[in-house]
Amino acid sequence: RGVLMMRTSLLRVSERSVRHDGARRALSLGMKAGPSLQRLMRAEGVDESLVTPSGPRGVVMREDVLAAAAAKAAADAEALAPVTLELRPMVGHLLEQSVLPTTAVTNKKELLEYFTKMYTMRRMEIAADVLYKGKLIKGFCHLYDGQEAVGMGIESASSFKDSIVTSYRDHTYQYTRGDKIENILGELLGKYIGPAKGKGGSMHMYRKESNFYGGNGIVGAQVPIGAGLAFAHKYKGDGGVAFSLYGDGAANQGQIFEVVNMAALWKLPCIFVCENNQYGMGTATHRGSFDTAYYARGHYIPGIQVDGMNVLAVREACKLAMQLAREQGPVMIEMDTYRYHGHSMSDPGVTYRTRDEVSGVRTTRDPVQLVKGWLTELGMCTAEEIKAIEQGIRKKIEAAVEVAKAASPPPANEMWQDVYHMQGNLAPRGCNS
Repeated sequence: RGVLMMRTSLLRVSERSVRHDGARRALSLGMKAGPSLQRLMRAEGVDESLVTPSGPRGVVMREDVLAAAAAKAAADAEALAPVTLELRPMVGHLLEQSVLPTTAVTNKKELLEYFTKMYTMRRMEIAADVLYKGKLIKGFCHLYDGQEAVGMGIESASSFKDSIVTSYRDHTYQYTRGDKIENILGELLGKYIGPAKGKGGSMHMYRKESNFYGGNGIVGAQVPIGAGLAFAHKYKGDGGVAFSLYGDGAANQGQIFEVVNMAALWKLPCIFVCENNQYGMGTATHRGSFDTAYYARGHYIPGIQVDGMNVLAVREACKLAMQLAREQGPVMIEMDTYRYHGHSMSDPGVTYRTRDEVSGVRTTRDPVQLVKGWLTELGMCTAEEIKAIEQGIRKKIEAAVEVAKAASPPPANEMWQDVYHMQGNLAPRGCNS
């Protein structure tokens, strides 16, 4: 009995030692650094990967943390060093050429953010393409790859206090407005984690908390909604601006001209954005529009034509348009852009244009490659660093796909929800009622 008690006592002491040592190792985050140095690292914002231990047996010294903090401060300063890039000349309507931006000032930090988000947008849409071809996405699916600079440029010029409403090519706006990739893909797959609870699908993204109002399936119908959002901003006096996006295929609709007239009368802070991707479904712009100067279609309101494949050009044009919209009223912007996929996933996109045309745009004007080129050619990042970012994003998208696939569909009782606004206990009759 005495031997057994001694063994039990030793076992308890050993367990306490293991727990104590494990906690100490966890505290050190895999490094030989005491609690005071860990606190110093947190205070200086220094990650352990930046610290090179100089003490005996790899022990971190105070000098090591301070050296890492200094190196981080220098890197942060370098990332904010301004760089000026020239832009393709913009074309104005009712605007002096001298007010149109000709250059853009940026830095490494901004360009890395733009590249990371735009590459994420690209890979998310490619993932949607694969899911659709695997018959996991049903119904319509309109992809945005090729047009990423438009969405990123608008977001970089605006904030979430500004409103956006767009057409059915809306997946990436849900992402840039703050939603998770798995939720967006979940909506495409009809899963409950989606922004419309899996009941809306590709054309019905929505995120009210960050002023994104869809996602609309009826061609051109979102444009008057955008003017209504601008009216709300003016009525509230919150300083917000509304971006009302539509394609060149919708540009001839009468409702657009009607709402431009109303917005001009009321001097609404509204920016009408025509994303001219050169084709309305399968019809080239010159075959569908007598007047292809979409930026001047507002007649009596200012207009700007901008290179929609250059995120910095879009950003600078939007900054100017936002200033004008707040001070004078509505502005019209034409984004000269291009889509790589067909109009929707049911359209192969090669019956009305050649493969050489598509590959030519990819080679010479690709918006993601443009930012990538700036980062490498200006010596901001190495090819290996860019590759690591791309690999990380690919893994992130792959993980999001698996989460979306595993998510649950909406429960049966959701069939009766969201039919009427504030419907209370009103239950529409079903086939078994």
